[in-house]
Amino acid sequence: MALGKDYATQECSIAHALEIVGERWTLLVVRDALFGVRRYNDFLVHLGIPRAVLSARLQKLTEQGLLEKRQYQQSPPRDEYVITERGIALWPTLCALGLWGREHITETRLRYFRHADCGTELGPYGECPTCAIVVPVEDVLMEPGPGLAPDPADSVSRALLRPKRLLEPISV
Repeated sequence: MALGKDYATQECSIAHALEIVGERWTLLVVRDALFGVRRYNDFLVHLGIPRAVLSARLQKLTEQGLLEKRQYQQSPPRDEYVITERGIALWPTLCALGLWGREHITETRLRYFRHADCGTELGPYGECPTCAIVVPVEDVLMEPGPGLAPDPADSVSRALLRPKRLLEPISV
């Protein structure tokens, strides 16, 4: 029996979500957008993704309303991809998936996510145990952990070695 190309026969909200974010690379593009990556070449360099695949993922995420394409330069015309509220809503999922990966696949600590107001490390769903709130994404401080390479080859990875709030555009 041939493997189906979609989940059309599934009556399940997880299957419906996978239609949008279930392709290889898609969640990493969303992750990078949350980290402040906005420009095509920065996604390309940081992810090491083939150009055609990146173009297809950015187009689909834009069509589905997870990213918004905005022109940042007129001559020559250049666009950036800004994460929308719909894309930001994936943060708790990515946070929990990252924790699951660290606990069940590798114990390497790559990044810390802290509540910017009090410095407490976030729980698995983006909550602050000290303040007893779910921290808004813009109030999440991302800091490098000991598992990150101290001198990465690409400029985006180097920019992400500096502590920064999520959603804040990176400067390379």
